[in-house]
Amino acid sequence: MKLFDAGIMGSVALVGAGPGDPELLTLRAARLIASAQAVVYDHLVGQAILELIPPGARRVYAGKEAGNHALPQQEINQLLVQLARQGLRVVRLKGGDPFIFGRGGEEMEALEAAGITCQVVPGVTSASGTGASAGFPLTHRNHAQTLVFTTGHLKEGTVDLDWPVLARPRQTVVIYMGLGALAIICRELQAHGLPGETPATVVQDATTPTQRTVCAPLALLAARVEAAGLKPPALIVIGPVAGLYREEREAALRQLPAWV
Repeated sequence: MKLFDAGIMGSVALVGAGPGDPELLTLRAARLIASAQAVVYDHLVGQAILELIPPGARRVYAGKEAGNHALPQQEINQLLVQLARQGLRVVRLKGGDPFIFGRGGEEMEALEAAGITCQVVPGVTSASGTGASAGFPLTHRNHAQTLVFTTGHLKEGTVDLDWPVLARPRQTVVIYMGLGALAIICRELQAHGLPGETPATVVQDATTPTQRTVCAPLALLAARVEAAGLKPPALIVIGPVAGLYREEREAALRQLPAWV
């Protein structure tokens, strides 16, 4: 199968690395990584996935953590263009999915503006990985018919979200990058009508051996998470489906052997 375009000008693949477990990579993602000549990778890409990069390939870390960006986004865009113009097969490796809070759209636009071929390989997004590994669905016809993804990333010390929409009943709200603003999120959702007894969870390091889960009513969630010492990366899931979480089910799932 032809994975990269041939020719003097190189090409770039925006590849989703999934939520952390290397076995959740798609087959195409694994093949592209294995044939890359340069890989620009993010903070949330685990070591087991990085080990798939060929020994001779150039590696560039472009991770973003709260308050600490290895490279500004504009410099990442320029780097991808420069590597492709060197005739290299470039993989831009992102945690989760490139097009779900991964800035893949910005990078695609920059590459296309430079006349560089760009393909996108979807990855398992953190939301679906979290639900599967913690053992509760994100939708359920008896509990939630709407699923909302949003980002809780602080901007200038505030979280500017559409609170009335997020506080609607019978839906699941999944908040990426919101752990640092958890107390604000819980307070604002209640202020806009979501009952304090609404089930909610925070899952740290979903799909990895260090996964940890805290489940509590919305009114108590921030205090419980702080007491447990959960740290990023973590995903917040709020809504009736979170009430289907069972600690014993999560523990059983983590002990299941692989079918190989």
